[in-house]
Amino acid sequence: MEKQRVRASGVLMHISSLPSESGIGTLGKSAYAFVDFLKGAGQRYWQILPVCPTGFGASPYQSYSSFAGNPFFIDLELLCRSGFLKKEDYEGINWGEDASQVDFERVEEGREKVFKKVFANFKVRIPDDFYRFCEKSAVWLDDYALFMAVKDAHGGAAFGEWEDSIRRRDKAALALWKEQEKDRILYHKMLQYFFFKQWTALKKYAGSKGIHIIGDLPIYVSADSADVWANPKQFLLDSDFKPIEVAGCPPDAFSEEGQLWGNPVYNWKYMRRDKFKFWIRRLKMSLCTYDIVRIDHFRGFEAYYCIPYGAENAKIGVWRKGPGMELFNAFKKALGDLPIIAEDLGFLTDGVKKLLSESGFPGMKVLQFAFDGGESDYMPHNHTKNSVVYTGTHDNDTLNGWIASSSGESIERAMRYLAAASPAALREKMMIAALASVADTAILTMQDLIGLSSEARMNTPSTLGVNWKWRALPEQINSAASGFLLYYTQLYHRMNPLREEV
Repeated sequence: MEKQRVRASGVLMHISSLPSESGIGTLGKSAYAFVDFLKGAGQRYWQILPVCPTGFGASPYQSYSSFAGNPFFIDLELLCRSGFLKKEDYEGINWGEDASQVDFERVEEGREKVFKKVFANFKVRIPDDFYRFCEKSAVWLDDYALFMAVKDAHGGAAFGEWEDSIRRRDKAALALWKEQEKDRILYHKMLQYFFFKQWTALKKYAGSKGIHIIGDLPIYVSADSADVWANPKQFLLDSDFKPIEVAGCPPDAFSEEGQLWGNPVYNWKYMRRDKFKFWIRRLKMSLCTYDIVRIDHFRGFEAYYCIPYGAENAKIGVWRKGPGMELFNAFKKALGDLPIIAEDLGFLTDGVKKLLSESGFPGMKVLQFAFDGGESDYMPHNHTKNSVVYTGTHDNDTLNGWIASSSGESIERAMRYLAAASPAALREKMMIAALASVADTAILTMQDLIGLSSEARMNTPSTLGVNWKWRALPEQINSAASGFLLYYTQLYHRMNPLREEV
């Protein structure tokens, strides 16, 4: 994590979940207010989910690019201040009926209308630093903008359905599409310019308050992405650019059919010969975007589960050997010391534990997993300093939801362990236990600080249409949540040293 290990804490709250007047959280005033909330509560970390453009199912883990930023997060008020938009251009748009949920369909429709007006104004006076941004970002931006322009021209169809010449990136086809879609290419570059301009300003502000942003790097990329289209040799694809095998998880106690993610798996043999250049570019971009990077599905670097393409579920699959320390050594050689958190959840083999130890990265301890029965590494008395303790992750229910849905035995075990007088007391007791843990870092979710139930769950794995929607209401990010955090953060010596005494 940080170069010098410190005892600290933070809050998990995705950008999309911030309050706003335009249907989804943005990089505007609510984001700055949340930084102030964190500092006032003595926190040092703001953890978020991937900020890349969302694709299928609105999942930030299925993106059209692992390098680009999500245009939905561009703040409209900031665009007004910079003269590219007028408030009347978006005042009458219906962004959704429920302020506590993102209506992704309406957000997309509304943003497209607004961004067309922004683009018309942008072309009249293109800022000088736009060209510098494009030059600096060309290694990924050129392919991404062309990919999105061609996708738009095909009605949003996946690149596997495009005509053969552009799908295979024939030189003549690339030149033709670049010429005929140059306006649309400019449009997508403009959106990335505004996203990263606003993101950079927010990150700088957070840094001035002593807040470090923990971002998330999915292990896999989407099959329908600029990543795969522009770098097909890096993935295990057939001659038609379709995946031979896809990623997922085998059946377990939580899912009888396993998890079928559908992402193409990497061609690790080619990547070794290529000296892991693609992965190094991905990580370098993430380290520029965030202060600290949580790498999702760490166990996949030791061994990864492969499912035949076209399978209906994840029941039939095989484990294949991952790159292991060879990849992390390449990272260190290219990028130096790495502020990385390893998401090491799930069934961990001795090989995964050995890889985590050799890497030196802190792993994760999730308190919701601590009380299912028997001794486990998730129980607070077994935590280690070089780890990050969570009450739950974006894939878990909220604490109140967990309390309501868990077995009586698990709840009773948790009550005894945490000296809770009743199940209702467990939410605060578990958050206090996380902050009291010997782990260097403790992360609480905003939903748990507010005290919400399952309606605020961010994601239920292997389901579609109900995820990633939760949003906080302005009045919920309040002094009660801040006061609770501040008291126990001070008590357990996790304070942000830049916090002003009040």
